[in-house]
Amino acid sequence: MKKLRSAVPFLRGLTVQLFVVTVLPLTLLLLLIAFGSYSLHQRDMRTLVGERDARAVQSAATALEAELHHRMASISSLAAFADASGDLTFEKILADSNDLISDFDGGVAFLNSDGYLLANTDQNELWDWVVQNIQDLRLASSSDSEPVLSDPFLDPGSTHNFVIISAYSPSLDIIVAGAFSPEALATQTLSVSYPVDGQVTIYLVDSSRQVLYASGGTFTQSLAAEGAGVISADHPGLTEALRGESGTRFVQVGDSEHVVAYSPIVLTGWALITEEAWQAVVNPSLQATQMIPLVIVPAFILALVALWFGVRQIVQPLQRLESKAAALAWGDFETIRESVGGISEVQHLQMELTEMARKVQAAQEGLRDYIGAITSAQEEERMRLARELHDDTIQAVIALKQRVQLTRKSVRDQNARKSLDELETLAEQTIGNLRRLTRALRPIYLEDLGLVTALEMLARETGQTNPLHVDFRQSGQVRRLPREVELALYRIAQEALNNVVRHAKAKHAMLSIAFGKEIKL
Repeated sequence: MKKLRSAVPFLRGLTVQLFVVTVLPLTLLLLLIAFGSYSLHQRDMRTLVGERDARAVQSAATALEAELHHRMASISSLAAFADASGDLTFEKILADSNDLISDFDGGVAFLNSDGYLLANTDQNELWDWVVQNIQDLRLASSSDSEPVLSDPFLDPGSTHNFVIISAYSPSLDIIVAGAFSPEALATQTLSVSYPVDGQVTIYLVDSSRQVLYASGGTFTQSLAAEGAGVISADHPGLTEALRGESGTRFVQVGDSEHVVAYSPIVLTGWALITEEAWQAVVNPSLQATQMIPLVIVPAFILALVALWFGVRQIVQPLQRLESKAAALAWGDFETIRESVGGISEVQHLQMELTEMARKVQAAQEGLRDYIGAITSAQEEERMRLARELHDDTIQAVIALKQRVQLTRKSVRDQNARKSLDELETLAEQTIGNLRRLTRALRPIYLEDLGLVTALEMLARETGQTNPLHVDFRQSGQVRRLPREVELALYRIAQEALNNVVRHAKAKHAMLSIAFGKEIKL
């Protein structure tokens, strides 16, 4: 019994030791191998898909260039056939050359060296447009010994892009021209390498970044066009392909990584670009085999789920609530009412904060009304005092001044007249001071002439009665504001200038008002 008791703690300790020393390291090693093999597999598949797409886009670009050479050879053969045809008309030559002109979906035409149309197969509207705009198109001339490819142009009739291959016949002094659609050429040539229902996005772009052909896949934000049919200049691989380089680039698009392969078409200076999500190319069954080791770690997954739940339902709601509480501290009472979600305790805390915000807002509104009432009462008292000063005190001082003037006329003594003069001067100063005080209590300019005139007079009177030069400036379209707004702005300016006079000891000040655009409600 004693040995059993002593053995139990040993067994328990051994179990813990086995778990810590054996099971836990093996589990971690298995996780490391599983994730490591999965990462290596993904990296190798990523590289493999990139190399495959690079070879595919180069092969497709070579095929397009071969088709272009074939069409150039057809035009050269047609020019040679016209030279050797003797008396055959151009219409007869075109009728006998169906094999040569079958690749030109825009038709074939003969033009003289001045650009006049001599004969054409079909597409009359297209060739009429070509003749009218021949100065803007590059066609073969007497100086060209090889066929010439024009830049792509938009046919107004069909709204499709076309390219003209032309050759000059020196013996006949004519131009043989064939028009074909790059879109039709790409559709026919690229369908062999890229199935129509595939996940690959394909772009055929000319040197001016105009999209000649686009097919397959889903257009992403990185492919946003700057204008109709023009691809963005910073599209991956575009600059490199237009420089004549081939290669691949990997770009992040949303939640997946895409491989962009590009290759130039040297003959025309075009670029061929393909894009696809490389993960979609990987065999799904092969992906599943990489995930098999992870099924033995359900505890790890449960821990992640618990952690996710804690972050999603507790941490993130508390963070959102913290930001809303900070906004509430700055006076934003509406933000706190938007639900932050989370567990019930977090929601209850938000409800308490919302109620507190409601009470604080109500208290602020009551305080604002109280301050407004006090301000209104203060202004009414100022108006009353201004009226009493104007109607009683100023009138009494004016009457006193007139009595002094009458008395001075009847007094002959010089000393007495001098005293009366001083008394009259003092009365005039008192009248001026009382009038300034009246205007300060009740700005009559504000009521009659508006805020701008009142502020201008305030600046002028402040400069006249104090050793302070005040500049007044106004800008914008002057207009009248509500009475309480004008009065509040006037009082603010008045108090500011008083503070400058009393405390700043300044010699120069500036008072300005700027009117913005009027908002129609």
